[in-house]
Amino acid sequence: MPHDIEKHGHSLLPSDPELKVKALETALAKNGLIDPAALDEIIDTYQNKIGPKNGATIIAKAWLDQNFKNDLMTNTMPILEKFGFFGRQGEHIQIVENTPEVHNIVVCTLCSCYPWPLLGIPPTWYKSDAYRSRVVREPRKCLSEFGVTLPNNTKVRVWDSTAEIRYLVLPMLPKKYKDFDKEQLIELISRDAMIGAALIGNVT
Repeated sequence: MPHDIEKHGHSLLPSDPELKVKALETALAKNGLIDPAALDEIIDTYQNKIGPKNGATIIAKAWLDQNFKNDLMTNTMPILEKFGFFGRQGEHIQIVENTPEVHNIVVCTLCSCYPWPLLGIPPTWYKSDAYRSRVVREPRKCLSEFGVTLPNNTKVRVWDSTAEIRYLVLPMLPKKYKDFDKEQLIELISRDAMIGAALIGNVT
């Protein structure tokens, strides 16, 4: 559903949840229940191979091919399935398009629902209580903290991902990149831009 609306030295140590995960991983490996190398491979796959280049590939194609874009917006899941971008955490994906009138940003207010096959593993900030609560209440302020400043007349729409539906933002392509080819465009498209927390060309 849409809603209209500092680092210190000790930070080098893992946070409590990270320590707990590491302790659990160590215990499981010690008892022969998991293979650490296999686990590292799975993580690498989701971080660097499955996403976010999958999502960027879809976005770049939509920018270059108006017919593809039209099909993607109206018939999303069959199109994504043709590319193999479906499965666990990839069910029921909807594309929401940024325009000069509306900027979209995605959150999961209950947990961390997220289109893994298109974007890989969700970033830590996406799962944080602070982001999940604040982006609904004060989306413009949150966006400004990501370095995104929008015109006053651009409406901000917050989309709440759930287990039933997940969202992917189709960012606007700045005019200065209109002559880029597909591979050049893919390199421009960040994970955060496909969540709505960055603009194309911004480094986050």
